[in-house]
Order: sequence, then C-alpha cells, then structure tokens
Amino acid sequence: MRILNGTGVFGGIAFGRLSFYKRNEQKIRRYHVEDTRAELRRFEKAKQTAATQLETLYEKALKEVGETQAMIFQIHQMMLEDPDYCESVQNIINTQQVNAEFAVGTTEDNFRQMFSAMEDSYMRARAADVKDVSDRVLGILADTDSAAQTYDEPVIVAADDLAPSETVQLDKNKVLAFVTMFGSQNSHTAILSRTRNIPTIIGLGDDLKEEYDGKMAIVDGFAGRLYIEPDEDTFAAMKQKQKREEEQHALLLQLKGLENVTLDGRKIHVYANIGNTGDVGAVLQNDADGIGLFRSEFLYLESKDYPTEKEQFKAYKTVAENMAGKKVVIRTLDIGADKQIGYFGLPREENPAMGYRAIRICLDRPKVFKTQLRALYRASAYGNLAIMFPMIVSVQEVRRIKTLVEEVKTELRKEGIPFWDGVELGIMIETPAAAVMSDVLAGEVDFFSIGTNDLTQYTLAIDRQNRKLDSFYDPHHPAVLRLIRYVVESAHKAGIWVGVCGELGADLSLTETFLAMGIDELSVSPSYVLPLRKKIRETDVGKALERDAAEG
Repeated sequence: MRILNGTGVFGGIAFGRLSFYKRNEQKIRRYHVEDTRAELRRFEKAKQTAATQLETLYEKALKEVGETQAMIFQIHQMMLEDPDYCESVQNIINTQQVNAEFAVGTTEDNFRQMFSAMEDSYMRARAADVKDVSDRVLGILADTDSAAQTYDEPVIVAADDLAPSETVQLDKNKVLAFVTMFGSQNSHTAILSRTRNIPTIIGLGDDLKEEYDGKMAIVDGFAGRLYIEPDEDTFAAMKQKQKREEEQHALLLQLKGLENVTLDGRKIHVYANIGNTGDVGAVLQNDADGIGLFRSEFLYLESKDYPTEKEQFKAYKTVAENMAGKKVVIRTLDIGADKQIGYFGLPREENPAMGYRAIRICLDRPKVFKTQLRALYRASAYGNLAIMFPMIVSVQEVRRIKTLVEEVKTELRKEGIPFWDGVELGIMIETPAAAVMSDVLAGEVDFFSIGTNDLTQYTLAIDRQNRKLDSFYDPHHPAVLRLIRYVVESAHKAGIWVGVCGELGADLSLTETFLAMGIDELSVSPSYVLPLRKKIRETDVGKALERDAAEG
C-alpha cells in the first residue's frame, strides 16, 4: 500500500480505480505557406468554432454549478477575441509565412511567459487560461477529437492538473473523485469540484505517478490522503468513515424545519448565497431562512448587451415571488477584475482587483446603475427584497448611492409604478477602509454584510487565487477577526443588523466565534445550510463568552 498526502479541497470518501486523464497532445509542426490569407481564414474559422464550444460549456456549467463558476468560460471567450493575442497570431502568419498551428503555438508560448513573469498574481494565473484557450484552437486546426474523455465505469480521475473546461466536460456520474499533482485551493477547478460535491485532493506532487493508472485506490478528501492498493485494515477503516459520513448526512436532513437557535436560546438567521434564478430551488430544498447574497451580475454576463430594465425586473420578481416573503438580499452589479464583460468596454489594468470595478463602475455610469435600481424597486412590490452595494470605501459613496435611489423612487412614483418603500439598503464590508469606518457608515445604512473573501485578501495583502501563497493565506488571522468584531460592534451600536456572506460563514470552526461576536446572520452555499444549523444548535454562546472572558 502507498499513501500519498496532498490538500483536500472537498471532503468525502471515494473507492475506485485510478484513471489518468488522457489528453490529445498537440504536436506542432512548422511549415511554409504561400497563401497567408487562406491561413488567416483557417485561424478565424477555428476561433469561431472554439467560441461556439465555449458557449456550450458555459451553458452546461451554468446548469450544473451556477453562474459564478461558469464565468471562466466567458473569460475564455473574451481571450479568444483579445486584440493583442489575435494580432500576434496574424502577424506571425503574415510575416513568417507559416501555418496557423505554428502561429497559435508560438503566441501561446510567448503569452504564457509574459503572464508568468508579471508581478500581479491575478495576471500570472491567466497563463493557464491562455494555454486552455490555445489548446482548444490547436485541436480544431488539427481536426483532432476534442470530445471529453469517457469512462466505462465510475473512476477516480487523476491528472497533473485539470483545466476548468476538462472538469466540466466530464460525465459527473462517472467521476468518483479528482486527484491532481498540482493546483490551488482557490483555483477554478477546485471551486467547480466543491460546487459539484466531488471529493478532491490537490498538490500530491510527483508522488502521483502514471504507473498507478488502473490500480484500486481510496480518496479521503477530508484528510487530503490518497491510498493506493489499500490493505484490508485501511479499506475497512475507510468504509467505516464513509458510513459515518452518510449517517451524518441523514441526521442533517432531520434538521429541516427546525430553528437556528443555540443551546442557550440565541437565534440567528441562516441564509443562502446564489448565483442565478436557477439556484432558488436549492435554497428552498435546504431550508434556508432566505437569500443573503444574490449575485445580480449573472444577468449582465449572460447578455450580449446591457440587460433592459424589463429583463432585470422579471428575474428579480421571479426570485422574490419564489421565496414567498423570505428575505432576498440582492447585490448590485459587481463586475471588473476577473469578471469582464465585452460590451462594457472596461480598460485593461495593472491591478484589476483594486481597480475599476463594482460600485465604482456603477457610480461612474449612473444610467446603467439607475436601470438596475428601477428594476430592483419594481420587483420589491412582489416580495421581501433588500439591496446591498459592493466594494464600498467611503461615506461619500453611500450618500451618492442614496441620492440616486431617491431619484429612482421619485421617478417611479410619478409614473404610478408600485414599489415597496421599506426596502432595506445595506453595504458589503469587504475593504479594510469600510471596516475601519464602519462606526460612521452604520449611520447611513440598514445593514452590513461582511464579504470575508475580499476582506481577508485585502487585509493580508495576499491574493487568495495565488497557490504560491496558500501557506500565507490565513482567513483566521487575528487582524481579520478583529476587523469583523469591530464591524459587529459598530453595527449594533447604531441599531442595524450584520451578517457574513463570505466563505468564512461556512467555516464551522468559526461558528462559535461569530455567535459570540453577535453576528445576526450567516449566508452560505445552499449545501452548507443544514450543517451550519446543526453546529448552531450544538453551541452554547453563554459558555463561550465566559470562556473568552476567563482567558482574558
């Protein structure tokens, strides 16, 4: 028996045979061409075919894993149309009079080297995307089979790493687990595997050898451990662990319909995060109290032009009606950084994570912003809607937002269009500036929602997408928790409620800490609602506070 240790990115136990992912390796040959125009046409045709394939992948991912995780395929579509990328291919064909395959391969190498050498970690991560896109175009030019690998039986898929397109194309009914040599906990593929509930281990390194192909194995996604040709004792122990996991899941289902209340009577709301209207079923199925984060940008990402007020109104109205009076907190447009939309014409930036994004775009383009606000207020007549605004850093921004809101309400009144005047307005606390100024900001809004993902990376100055920094990225860092505590105190002094909608909300090791801080609401992925409810119902906040006081 061999035991390999890596990092588990989604828990679960899986038994089966290892099957190494087989790719059609592209052997690029350089040859002279006389008709460069014909070669340019071949490249353009391959691009169009690739774009069609990526659109199909986007639609598939949208249904299976939601809008947020599906966005990578829209990013890949935009990379296909990147002027610098296309001009490089075209220039090589024209000046060197060579075949399109060689031009694409050379451009891929050049761009990967360029991205890999950049200081900005977000841009470095784009090197893998350039390879994924280029390999797709090369496969089309070579007329090789680009269909997803198929399996006769469910297997544990092994690979050096998997591109998002490879992960999504696989038949999930034939995938028991993923194990890879490389990868990051915050990579697109890791996020996709978590969303699809597939046990996954990354970072196994060179110990994961192709010679293990076809051998029986056990994946322990909880411990990040891969057992190859396990002995009888290990097999029995893992079967018992799997049984306990299944029993635990059955117990969770018994929590449906119960309150989120601690042993000492403290009640807290448990809401769900969603990426599109299709996720509402999962919210209801998992018995969430409401929706704490509805990412409205999916409407823009799915559209080829700015979505109209009518289109947005229909989507918001549908969610509000389906939630039947339960609170629905909708975040206004949050694009920029890795969420690029072609028709917005956003500039290329050196540091997009801290650039022209989210509320900055909305305030800079009030016509676009007011269209969304009108749709939101119109939908408020059909349910319990609340609106929150992302990436706030100052009181001035909030006041400008409130001025635009009042303009929208005045317009709707004049037009005789009904809306609910009691819509709560809140802001996301995801920048250190907002956290430090939360005592002042609390006087301007009805609630706070703490976005712990961005708050952590901005506070620690660490890009959570950069796998080289995984060992430094610490969401439990005392500085992060101090900021959260201060935000809660500021909110309660002003008489407003405060929630957490980032990934830390689902971190059960912090649930007791959040309850002791006085957090009023936790919003998590729908599948985490019941585990979080169980943890809350097992917690005694009073004893936790007494223990904290005793420890000083």
